Formats: sequence, C-alpha cells, structure tokens
Amino acid sequence: MQVVLNAAGSLQIQLDEGQSVQNARVVLAATDPVDESGELLPDLRASLDHLWKDSGVRESFKKAHEYELNDSAPYFFSQMQRILRDDYRPNLEDVLRARVRTTGISETEFIARGVLFKIIDVGGQRSERRKWIQCFEDVKTVLFVCALSGYDMHLYEDETQNRLKESLDLFKAISNNRFFLDASMVLFLNKIDLFRHKIMNSQNQLKRYFPDYEGPAFNTDEAATFIRGEFIRRKPYPAQILHVHYTQATDTAKMKATFDDVLESIVKETLSRIGMNIL
Repeated sequence: MQVVLNAAGSLQIQLDEGQSVQNARVVLAATDPVDESGELLPDLRASLDHLWKDSGVRESFKKAHEYELNDSAPYFFSQMQRILRDDYRPNLEDVLRARVRTTGISETEFIARGVLFKIIDVGGQRSERRKWIQCFEDVKTVLFVCALSGYDMHLYEDETQNRLKESLDLFKAISNNRFFLDASMVLFLNKIDLFRHKIMNSQNQLKRYFPDYEGPAFNTDEAATFIRGEFIRRKPYPAQILHVHYTQATDTAKMKATFDDVLESIVKETLSRIGMNIL
C-alpha cells in the first residue's frame, strides 16, 4: 500500500476527501506494522481497510505498470478482508504468493532420483550480479527464470529500462559467459498467468514495448512465442542446448511436472557428457 500511495503522489492522483489523507499518513509512517505478538497494529488495519476502498488508491493501483509494484499485490489486495481479520493465518496460497527479493548467493542441496543436486540461487538485480557473474566454474545447468509479465514494466533500480529487455540482455550475457558455454540452459518463462491476463485485458500490448512483434494483439500464444524466439536468438551458437518451459510458480501441480521433466533432462545430459547414454 505504501508503494501505491507514493505512486499516487508521483502520478498526481488525488485521494478521496475526508479520512483518506489521514489514513495515508498512518500507512506511510508505518515502519513496523506489527506489535510484539506479531499482530497487525489496529490503527494500521483500519487505515488499510479504508484506503483500499478509496477511488484514488484504486486508480493508482490500475497504473501499476508505470511504477514498481510487486506482482503479488493484486492477490493480497483482493484478500484484504481476510488478511485484516484478527484470526488471520496464512494459507498455502499466501505463502506461494509471498515475495522476498534475493540478495547474495545461497546454496541448497537435495537428492532426487538418487542424484545429488546443488542449486545456487543468486540475486538478479544489477547490484547483485557483480557478486556472482564471475564466480562459477563447472556448472552443468543454468536455470534462468524470466517473468513474462514484466514486458510492460521497468526495473526497480532503473526506471528507464524495460524489465523484459533487461532479462534478454542478461540471458545473452550469461549464455556467452565462458563459464557457461558448455552448460545446458533451462529457461523458465514464468508468470504465464499474469502475462495472459495483461495481454487479454489491457491496452499495454506487446508491440508497444517490442515494435518488432508483428503478431496480433490480445493473443497470448503469439506474444509468448515471440518472446521465446527473442531468447533463442540470443544463444551464442545454435547447437547450445536450451530447454524452454512456460511456468506458473503458484500452480504446484504443473510446477512439479515441469521440475520432473527438467530433472530428467539434466540427468540424461550429465550421463551423456561422461559417455553413458540412456534411452
């Protein structure tokens, strides 16, 4: 809500008269929204409830593509009444929708199908890349995640740069990095659900941001295929292995099936490198 309110000021959107201005002050001044027991502060709860009904807040929210707003915000705003209840407890969907910006480098190891996997998660922001881009050796597979829904949004750290264009540039840099030239690449074109909603329901069509797109407007399949092609064009050489998956991280059943496919391909390619081909 703080982001939406700040954006309303920048976009010169007026809040409704009356209590909205005072409620906005309460929300903007909040640095710690919970009390010692972890409960949302009562005055903050009332202010959030009131502001979400404000026409100015709703107008600012509708223009979220013009500023940096977490793409889980629509979900949590839609669940406002449930979340503000005294007996609120997060459900599985809430947890899946929660977002924490990755910083630094973290490692996770797990065993799947009898094989030990080590996943190294790195921050994607420009300031984070300097920490890791030259730090890897002997990487077998690169999992590159791109949010399709970012095609009409700009970077958090640079309001002049389109998010999807930045992802394309980063993908090209990683694909051509000498440490990854022999690694297979797995591309997750994520948030296909949000992408579909934008393409089908908004005027922010892909061609506005990517003039080379010649497909029809309001067509998710054509737009997604174009973006897929843009990534493929940035591979350093045609023979480099690239597996592309359209994903929706909040759909756990489909993600499990996708992850199983990825694991199988990784195992096959690893065995192939050491001369053990399996059918």
